[in-house]
Amino acid sequence: MLTHRFLLSLFLGVCVQLLPSYAGATTPAETNTRAAKTSFSDWQLYFKKKALKQGISLPVLERAFSQMTPDLPIIKSDENQPEHVRPVWQYLESAISSWRVARGKALLAEHRRTLDAIEKEYSVDRHVLVAIWGLESNFGQQMGDKNIVRSLATLAFQGRRAEFWEQQLIAALRIIQSGDIAPENMRGSWAGAMGQTQFMPTTFLEYAVDFDGDGRRDIWQSPADALASAANYLKRSGWQTEQTWGYEVKLPTLFEYDSADGYQQKTVQDWLNLGVSLRKEKVLSQEELTMRASIFLPAGYRGPAFIQLDNFRSILKYNHATSYALAVGLLANSLQGELFSLHRWPQDEVPLTRTERIELQNLLNQLGLELGKADGIIGANSRKAIREFQLNHDLPADGYPSTRLLEKVREVSNAQ
Repeated sequence: MLTHRFLLSLFLGVCVQLLPSYAGATTPAETNTRAAKTSFSDWQLYFKKKALKQGISLPVLERAFSQMTPDLPIIKSDENQPEHVRPVWQYLESAISSWRVARGKALLAEHRRTLDAIEKEYSVDRHVLVAIWGLESNFGQQMGDKNIVRSLATLAFQGRRAEFWEQQLIAALRIIQSGDIAPENMRGSWAGAMGQTQFMPTTFLEYAVDFDGDGRRDIWQSPADALASAANYLKRSGWQTEQTWGYEVKLPTLFEYDSADGYQQKTVQDWLNLGVSLRKEKVLSQEELTMRASIFLPAGYRGPAFIQLDNFRSILKYNHATSYALAVGLLANSLQGELFSLHRWPQDEVPLTRTERIELQNLLNQLGLELGKADGIIGANSRKAIREFQLNHDLPADGYPSTRLLEKVREVSNAQ
């Protein structure tokens, strides 16, 4: 007598063959278009066939997709980008709150032995690890309550960036299949970030470790596994032992701001020779003076400046937002007793809205400063175009998209 699982497997195979939308090999673009036009149940048949071919077992698929429906609010979250963003100083004020600093110090003491062992194994500073822990999930208190498999299935079904979301979904199923977590316990953000350190599934497969020795890589319930996994990620991203992430600095009056793009590197000594000075008095060793560094202006020339070292770039590999990497560094410093002040930040500056950022990008493109698609995201190409415009019009070339800059770009555009 045929078993239930064999019947279901046979049914899936027959149904998939009967679906012309998914018959044969498809390009990623075709897959995206077809997935967007079919029903969720049809998409599941297509995906399950694909997952089976990639080694995901039928029992895992049955359990993970049991009675699943799409999570429609997730589609809205993915499609709707916020019009307004918080300025970096407001983000930092929240990220480095007195509560988070106090809680972080308490957890440093509570998990001292575990952190000793992690530092010995990975040579990554414990204060940075606890800072990441605090920013990613409020030390495990806010990990997200979405079913990861359902979230990723919804995003893959949606069709936008379907190939990426399918890759993450396959990875999530591999994690379940390995026995690290049950599908109903695999919870996280609507975008698929999981656990106390908010790893994406593919990141989990590559970097997560079982540090407490219970046979599972459990970044949800085990602080030891979560912190060690973050340490493993940073170590393999180029973390330098016994090196800090950077320093706050004071720039000389005639500083050439176009050199502060976060990419142009000199030794710390070279920057000091150009008149850059540390805000906090510190005697640097010869090794520290020879480290490669760049200047970072998170709020443009009107705000504070920082020297960023290789470890800052390692944090950026964890999360590409420079405001996040800066928050990790400053929170790590605060956990060691260093005070952080917002007094030098240009708090009178109103950040551009998404509509205004898109307008700025369109105008710069029209002026011949090609930066690519106007999407409201001020990345490296946009900052380069802004800096070129500023140099052409005798403005401080800090690459910062301020309201003053937009007004000047409008003025120049209207004059042509």
